[in-house]
Amino acid sequence: MKKLHLVIVSGLSGSGKSAVLNCFEDIGFFCVDNLPPPLLPKFVELCLAPGSEVNRVALGLDIRNREFLNAFGGIYKTLGKAGYPVELIFMEADTEVLIRRFSESRRPHPLAKGRSVLEGIAEEREKLAPMREIANQIIDTSNIVPSDLKKTIERGYLHKDEKNPLHISLLSFGFKFGVPSDLDMLFDVRFLKNPYFERTLRFQTGHDKPVQDFVYAQEESERFMTKLVDMLDFLVPLYEHEGKSYLTVGIGCTGGRHRSVSILNLLNEVLKQKGLKVSARHRDVHRPPAT
Repeated sequence: MKKLHLVIVSGLSGSGKSAVLNCFEDIGFFCVDNLPPPLLPKFVELCLAPGSEVNRVALGLDIRNREFLNAFGGIYKTLGKAGYPVELIFMEADTEVLIRRFSESRRPHPLAKGRSVLEGIAEEREKLAPMREIANQIIDTSNIVPSDLKKTIERGYLHKDEKNPLHISLLSFGFKFGVPSDLDMLFDVRFLKNPYFERTLRFQTGHDKPVQDFVYAQEESERFMTKLVDMLDFLVPLYEHEGKSYLTVGIGCTGGRHRSVSILNLLNEVLKQKGLKVSARHRDVHRPPAT
């Protein structure tokens, strides 16, 4: 029988269940939030079906689902008797911390309709007490920062021979079409000579060798690349240590067709040669040049 690593994440509202599911997703688990408990056995069957590539699953279950409390206990026991190894992680935090989190997020507690958040938390603790008793692991997030929470999940569920490297997403763009909103770092290469003003290069792009040769031949390009790669060599290990999973780096020029594309393509190759996990995208390269 195909092996399935199934982890159920539950616990108190506001304790960090969604954050933990994100951690599991980052290390390669297939994650589903708020799956109705009666569908759990069928979901396991689908994961174990021939042709399925899903072998590590993390499910978020909580009190938002009305069938949750009544159905979970029996289904959990049924899965165990059927030979499916199931781990249950129970998330919790101090009452004062939960109250502050609900206040900061301005979201209502699911059991506090018409009542105070304190009353909702108290009722939820009481209702989830049986689940807490059977949990394989209890995580109190009262004093845990996100990076430490991620390290906790990685230590417990990332295989020893696996690494969870930072994924660097490279994006070229043209400033004339707007700056992307999802960048972590942005570099402007409009200081380089523009191939657009060369008649033979105007209708080519940074994917074409003549344009690349024009851009790379500039002394400023070489100096810029040296400094940029050196900075990323310094920053990437620090970001990984803090638990960051994704880093989006933008390279922009006027139209997003020549200089930014050339520089990004070169950076992509350099970072891949260093063994980093990199992807490249060119937002505006297919836009026609102004005439």
